[in-house]
Amino acid sequence: MIIRQATQEDHKSLVDFQLAMAHETEGIELHRPTVELGVQAVLNDSAKGNYYVAETNGQVVASLLTTFEWSDWRNGTILWIQSVYVKPALRRNGVYRKMYAHIKELVKQNNNLNGIRLYADKTNLPAQKTYENLGMNQDHYTMFEWMK
Repeated sequence: MIIRQATQEDHKSLVDFQLAMAHETEGIELHRPTVELGVQAVLNDSAKGNYYVAETNGQVVASLLTTFEWSDWRNGTILWIQSVYVKPALRRNGVYRKMYAHIKELVKQNNNLNGIRLYADKTNLPAQKTYENLGMNQDHYTMFEWMK
């Protein structure tokens, strides 16, 4: 298995994964053309974020997106992991663990990066357990949001 930054050739897989994740985790049917444009925007502009994929035998089997949060407290950037998806047949086989290790190594090697954050739906207990098993802890903040 290799972990690599996604390319334009991964666009369809990334879109398919986002649609599947929204359906599986929140029961939401996203608008494919909107997701296609959203994924393309990231692939076109790394200032928005970076997709990473796990590939086995030439097949993309998982993906995640990293985005950026500036921390004035740390005078550096925190990477947010978002949009994690692993094909169902490969879950609980260490795919995400390898992807997380890749991102963690990027942070360790870059003096401008100060850490990793992510969020999980409160009802997604398997995801929370995975993150805890990787040494991540729930912070003391509660996330609030407003969406148009």
